[in-house]
Amino acid sequence: MPNDYVLYGRHVFTGNALLNNQSIHIQNGIINNIEPFDDAHSPQQIFDYISPAFIDAQIYGANELLLSAFPNSKSIWALQTHCKQWGTLHFLPTIATNTKEIMYAGIDAVKQYWREGGKGCLGLHLEGPWINKEKRGAHIESIVHSPTITEVEELLAYGKGVIKMITLAPEVCNETIIEIIKQAGIIISAGHSNASFEEATHAFNNGIPTVTHLYNAMSPLSHRAPGMVGATFLHPTVYASIIPDGYHVHFEAVKIACKQMPNRLFAITDAVTTTHTGPYQHTLNGNKYESNGILSGSALTMHQAFKNLVNRVNINITDALAMCSTIPAKVLKLDDEIGYIKKNYKANIIMLNSELNIISCLD
Repeated sequence: MPNDYVLYGRHVFTGNALLNNQSIHIQNGIINNIEPFDDAHSPQQIFDYISPAFIDAQIYGANELLLSAFPNSKSIWALQTHCKQWGTLHFLPTIATNTKEIMYAGIDAVKQYWREGGKGCLGLHLEGPWINKEKRGAHIESIVHSPTITEVEELLAYGKGVIKMITLAPEVCNETIIEIIKQAGIIISAGHSNASFEEATHAFNNGIPTVTHLYNAMSPLSHRAPGMVGATFLHPTVYASIIPDGYHVHFEAVKIACKQMPNRLFAITDAVTTTHTGPYQHTLNGNKYESNGILSGSALTMHQAFKNLVNRVNINITDALAMCSTIPAKVLKLDDEIGYIKKNYKANIIMLNSELNIISCLD
């Protein structure tokens, strides 16, 4: 594609609104103007929908290369190829509760991927091991623990510039630990947690900005114990990710969360891949992954997440696109360069047809 070109969209989602009949002028990969075009003299190619590209803040592997089983740059390149096919141009490869050796190897893998010219991976998401054993789900119980200051400082020093997000249970990490992670510029997400409503609210008020896979692996909403779910619903600023695949979360429960958390809920895939080695083994069964007959992971793509939000959760296209692009950009503190179609932003853009299928993407 030339350095200077124009895209035309019947409907363009800017990150703030859905605008009709807009032309997007791009130069050297940067958006330099957006303006209406005359429908009476329309250009030859007009895309039905144009949107900021999708962003996946939690994905474990693709093409039978689970990152924790194969912690090398090849696994991350496989993720990039897989994600781009489905409109996701930025992603956080994720490692669930694991040994120090695997986590450090994952950090090395991201560094190597970047040295090789990769640009889709935004960094690493560590989900655990500093979580609550009671809400560990499929995580390895023997490795789950509360961290020491030394352990945290050593990991953050080794992963400086690579670790982007850490999912932890706030009730098993003291406030000194939380502050050390925050000061390192890493996004803390509360998850795999049995925190009470009061503990969760306190954590949110003290700087934990988001929650990992709402409903799953956390203290539930009950009439006498609102739990982390209730605290997330009621807090004015905390964000939460959710897995809209119909298996991890019932679509009606997704709908409830959307109504409770407008502009604070975003989609993730939490996707795994077929794996026959290591402690996290997954076998594809229809549209989900299982281990010994038990749900063990998602087979979701961000494109399917978006379509599920529109067709199964019945939210409007604007809100669904925001949940897959603009809101995760805000959560990852990257909304000054991606997540919007806006002047001086990167032209990370996807084009869709009237059936909401992806035609092509720009990165």
